[in-house]
Amino acid sequence: MMDKWKTCKNILCIRADNMGDVIMSSPAFRALKETFGCRITLLTSSMGSLITPFIKEIDETIVFDLPWIKTNNANETDECFQLIEKLKTYQFEAAIIFTVYSQNPLPTALLAYMANIPLRLAYCRENPYALLTDWVADREPYTFIQHQVERDLSLVKHIGATTNDDKLHLSFYENDHASCSQKLSARSINVDDGFIILHPGVSEKKREYPTELWIETAQLLQEKTGKPILLSGSSAEKNLTDNIQQYAGDGVYSIAGLLNIGEFISLLAHAQLIVTVNTATVHIAAAMQTPAVVLYAQTNPQHEPWKTKAAVLSYSVPVDLQSKNEVIQFVNKHCYSLHIKYPSPQQIMEAAWSLNNALIPGTLSSIKNIPVSYHY
Repeated sequence: MMDKWKTCKNILCIRADNMGDVIMSSPAFRALKETFGCRITLLTSSMGSLITPFIKEIDETIVFDLPWIKTNNANETDECFQLIEKLKTYQFEAAIIFTVYSQNPLPTALLAYMANIPLRLAYCRENPYALLTDWVADREPYTFIQHQVERDLSLVKHIGATTNDDKLHLSFYENDHASCSQKLSARSINVDDGFIILHPGVSEKKREYPTELWIETAQLLQEKTGKPILLSGSSAEKNLTDNIQQYAGDGVYSIAGLLNIGEFISLLAHAQLIVTVNTATVHIAAAMQTPAVVLYAQTNPQHEPWKTKAAVLSYSVPVDLQSKNEVIQFVNKHCYSLHIKYPSPQQIMEAAWSLNNALIPGTLSSIKNIPVSYHY
């Protein structure tokens, strides 16, 4: 069967989730591109599509919010049949379905099957029979857990696709940097001597870090570094960042909704440090090799920063917000059984100092009473 994959030049990759998921799958796209010399079309969600112009391995993007993936705008039944007909017109030779271990690939496999795509690869727990031509038994998380990047690379390795470069990469353009600088200057924000980004917004409430602690963190970092503190986020998160700015005081600026994705990537590339919750921003920072302190709600151990300079400060998800998915409940029971309180602003500053002690002068005490892991 592997010999059939060697001749594939028109491959559909399906990563139907959010921006961070697409970024973490990009080394696997690279492996496919380098091994087969193929054209890669990505089927992804409206949220995931925002990052695809900055991933050079993707030749074309099909945007569709599949109803079995958590999105804000799931498409209707008739639109699903229209998608199948559209996929048929591409005459794909193969489809590869990328998932986290808590997702069932079979609805997506059925989609590829009905679109007459001859070769279909995915992880699956149960026997998919004809829905997949290449079935990789999914042993996560019950036997082991690996990073999402490793999981996706292992999937394509099953068909012989490999790469020597497994890091995350994103491209941005000179005009992104120029327009970003212009927008900041128009707000009287001077970043010439360096700056720190705080990214407080989350896609799920269970990942939230309390607003009052964000305010204290912004105040402390500004006081200790003297650097501008930029509060980033989407337009929907502007009320949150405006609130933090209002109480944090001078030297702290709310820029949520100000920048497009390309400008934000450029901003991260030039930041001295970012403090963020575990969201797509973590993976953009990793792609830009920007030092990051990650406030990591214990939702999925697969999604920590990948091959970058980072400190991860973990905390527990409130019981009433924990997932009902039985696979995730297994992970919560076996990996996240101890309750961990929110990291304090002082602990965040100490983690920041550990990553960039030139940014925060002075000697700080070691971090205590909180799990912290460092990635270099």
